[in-house]
Parts: sequence; structure tokens; C-alpha cells
Amino acid sequence: MMLSFVPVSGGEVEAHHNGTNGTMMQYFEWHLPNDGNHWNRLRDDASNLRNRGITAIWIPPAWKGTSQNDVGYGAYDLYDLGEFNQKGTVRTKYGTRSQLESAIHALKNNGVQVYGDVVMNHKGGADATENVLAVEVNPNNRNQEISGDYTIEAWTKFDFPGRGNTYSDFKWRWYHFDGVDWDQSRQFQNRIYKFRGDGKAWDWEVDSENGNYDYLMYADVDMDHPEVVNELRRWGEWYTNTLNLDGFRIDAVKHIKYSFTRDWLTHVRNATGKEMFAVAEFWKNDLGALENYLNKTNWNHSVFDVPLHYNLYNASNSGGNYDMAKLLNGTVVQKHPMHAVTFVDNHDSQPGESLESFVQEWFKPLAYALILTREQGYPSVFYGDYYGIPTHSVPAMKAKIDPILEARQNFAYGTQHDYFDHHNIIGWTREGNTTHPNSGLATIMSDGPGGEKWMYVGQNKAGQVWHDITGNKPGTVTINADGWANFSVNGGSVSIWVKR
Repeated sequence: MMLSFVPVSGGEVEAHHNGTNGTMMQYFEWHLPNDGNHWNRLRDDASNLRNRGITAIWIPPAWKGTSQNDVGYGAYDLYDLGEFNQKGTVRTKYGTRSQLESAIHALKNNGVQVYGDVVMNHKGGADATENVLAVEVNPNNRNQEISGDYTIEAWTKFDFPGRGNTYSDFKWRWYHFDGVDWDQSRQFQNRIYKFRGDGKAWDWEVDSENGNYDYLMYADVDMDHPEVVNELRRWGEWYTNTLNLDGFRIDAVKHIKYSFTRDWLTHVRNATGKEMFAVAEFWKNDLGALENYLNKTNWNHSVFDVPLHYNLYNASNSGGNYDMAKLLNGTVVQKHPMHAVTFVDNHDSQPGESLESFVQEWFKPLAYALILTREQGYPSVFYGDYYGIPTHSVPAMKAKIDPILEARQNFAYGTQHDYFDHHNIIGWTREGNTTHPNSGLATIMSDGPGGEKWMYVGQNKAGQVWHDITGNKPGTVTINADGWANFSVNGGSVSIWVKR
């Protein structure tokens, strides 16, 4: 199966397979078993993913973290993809480099693209400490210094003894960072230290929460340091070419100097000659902040639609009292659909995690129908929703999501008509196109009582008999001579009507 790229506004791209809708899957959740078999599972799942209409996989951070059990966001060595004996292990939580490459090969053979996670904001698990002149700052206002200067013992020395100079001879030192939250010599709790000397300051522009949100965790990378800029650009080229990546998911961008991410992505695209779809994680329920970020990065990549996630979360917790007509209000996909990656949940919003805001199970099918059957946005399916999260008793919803994926793959094409005109019951239709035989659909959902909605699906559908592909609503609907029909839905449910 051949891949093609369809350019969209601002230089962004969305993957399509011969005109088939693009659908991404985040292929991990936080609490996967530390068994080293995840890359093997991905390899073995490649053909199933293709058949379900998944066109791109976002793989978890693939390098050596602070320990074998690290999910990958405690980034230690970005060049060690499970190849060197470091941090007490050769493999990562997910397996070895050769297993990763085998999984990617299987995905590519099935026409599925691969997006690599990118974690550049911080480094963890340093090999040794250094004595650094620093000043404490107010955690709630990092622009406010609350101590005099004094020397701390900071974990900032990265020599990568297991890898040596393979792939890169760059060694990280204190002056490649802006600050830390731990002084090994005093071991005070809840402190943030900004480094002094060498012209140090927090990077800007970053998110203005806490005054300046440059510092997130571990040793905060200084994106103003020219050696850092050059090294991370080199690494971006290496990562792309080594794994034959098709795109990136970029972590924690609200903590990274906006212009750095913009320029890094431009450099990697130019250096590799690849389009490189990219989506940034800017976790803030604030459309204005996301728009500012997109402006400052010249709209050269997409963002996850965090405001939509919170709308879905709030709707799922409102006991049928959410105004469903406003479900898309204040979202990226409503205002900037070509730069919106829509999602229901992810590894940070799942139960037990720092940003926990898990959409309730009853509402999940409604949420997935929203992101998968509409024209706008590039949807991402979460592994934890699809395959479950056993550690937190979250059931697999594969059986409920698969019919919605089928609707996206085969029916969700053509002109869209919206019926966001009721407090509980909303819907939309797609007229279909000639490329996909029998395409076209009618989606209807309710967060309260069941009901019906009179919707238009196209005059060329006159006389067709449609059924609910989800199986939630029995019976059939016949389209009238003018292309209209009365579509029904159960209470607290969703139905997606398609041609039988």
C-alpha cells in the first residue's frame, strides 16, 4: 500500500492512504508491563492496525530513561534505543533497538507511518553531580528570586559511559542547563534552583504560568546555548534517519522556547528532505495560549486539542446536563481544523497520572465518534482506551471502538452537515464521495434521553436502507426521495447510520 501526503495550511501535512482518512494511534499507556516485549507486540499487531484503518503509529519514547521501567519521559540518553548497557539495562521498558526496528519494518510493510516521540525539554538520570552556583526561585513565580547565590550539587553531568562516543561525542555539563530542583548536598524538598553564571536565565518565550514555565523537571535544557541547539538538531536528523520516521510527537512544548521548536523542526525537515508531520503537546485548556504558540512557531506543525479533551471530560461528568450543542466551543478543531490533532485521552490524563482527567467509560464511544466521523481534525486513538489499562481496571474498548474506526475508514467522507441544535442530542452527516463506494453516514449522540433527529445525507442516497454500524440501535432507516431521514439514538449513547 503506497503512502501519499496531502499538504494542508501552514506547511502542515496529514497522512492519507490512497485517499483514505488518516487515523493515528498512540501505541502505549503509562503502566505497560516492564517486560521488554512491547516492540514485539507492536510488530505482531501491524497488520491488524492497518486493517482497522490506523494509518500512523505514535510510538513511546524509544531511548534509555532513568531506569529500565522508565516510560521514556525521564530521558537519559536519546541515542540509546535499547542498544547499550546503561542505567543497569540494555533494553528499554519496551525492548531492544533491534526489536524496535523490526516493529517499524512491519508497520512500514503494512503501509502504516511511524511518528517518534521527541523529549528535549529535560534530561534525567545524570551520571555525576557538579558544583554549580545557583539561586532559589519562587516555585509559583519563577521570575522571583528568593535567596542569595550559593553553590549546590546538581545532577548535570552526562557522559554516557555505556555508549561512549558512538553516534555522538557530545557530553552534557551544567552550562547546558538552566536549572534543577534538587541539591544533592542539602537535599531540601520543593526547591527550584536557577543557575548563575554563563549568562544564565530562564528561556523565553515559554508559557507564562508560574511567571515563567521553562522549568518542568530534572535538569532543564538551556535552549539558548548554541552547543545545545546544534546537538539537538544533529540528534533530530539521526533519530529521523535511523528509524526512518515519518513524523514527530513533541513533548512539553510549553516549557521550551517556542522559537527553538519552530527552528528545530524546520532544520530537521530540510536536513532529511522529509515532510515530517509534527504535533506538539502544549497541555493547556486555553485556546488563546495554543493560538499564541502556533503563531510564534509560524504554524509549522499541529497541536493536540487539549480544550476538546476537557470538553469531553466535562461532558462525561455532567450527568446528562452538559450542553452538547457547545461540545466544540473553544476548541482548536473548531477554529483551526488543519492544525488540530483530536484525542479523547492519553498517557497523562489516564487514571493515576499527573494530569488525570479520564473521560468516563459511558461517554467514550460518543467521544470517539466525534473525533473519528467528522471531517475536521486528525484523530488519535489511545492504546489505553483500545486495549485497556489492567493496572487500573480500565476495560478494553476495542469492540466498541472498532465499528467507529470502520465508519471512519469506509464511510466518513464528503460534505458534512452539522446539527448541533439541542442540549442533549446532536448529530452530523457526511454525503460520501465517489472514491469510496457506499460512503456517507449519519452520526447521532445523546448525553441524556434517547431521541431522533431529522438530517440530510444527500439526494443521491434516496431510497437507501441504512443501519447503525455500532449495533446500539436495532432496525433500519430508509432515506426519503429528498435525501432526508429520521435517525434515532438511545439515551447516553451514539449511533452511526450507514448503508447496509
